[in-house]
Amino acid sequence: MVLPFSHICAGGDEQAEKSGPIQIVSDRLDAYNEKGLVVFSGNVVATQEDKIIKSDSLFLYYKKKEGESEKTGGPAGILKPGEIDRIEAEGNVRMTQGERIVTGDKAIFYNDEQKIIVTGNTVMQDGDNIIKGEKTVVFIKENRGVVESGPTGRVRATIYPKETKNGTLHLKESN
Repeated sequence: MVLPFSHICAGGDEQAEKSGPIQIVSDRLDAYNEKGLVVFSGNVVATQEDKIIKSDSLFLYYKKKEGESEKTGGPAGILKPGEIDRIEAEGNVRMTQGERIVTGDKAIFYNDEQKIIVTGNTVMQDGDNIIKGEKTVVFIKENRGVVESGPTGRVRATIYPKETKNGTLHLKESN
């Protein structure tokens, strides 16, 4: 169930060429070129094709080109996808793609490692199937994920298998 979320935040060069642009809408945008940071705050909605990330704030950290000075760098916020270092979403984080939903208090996408970490009462839902934990890590390149418990509780999963024509049970997948 974790694996379908692996490409919600994917933003490497190869993935970006196959995907459309990322549209980000917020109440405010603050750009800090010297820090390689663009901050979107207030009702943030980031959309790329059918993938949507909503949060209270979104921090987009980008890599500066070698030898690029703070004064001669291009306009902050004008990025090529391969220049993204990481993206952090904080506060009421909700990532969706079709029937697939991941929620938590904070999410960080690490571009070079192709890894997403969601923390704080994480809930993953795919159709009727639900997995809850304190921390969820998705390893995009490895096509796998891990859900961890926290000090206040254990990992909980509710999975609805479906029966095939030959009587074998399989996990029910959303369309």
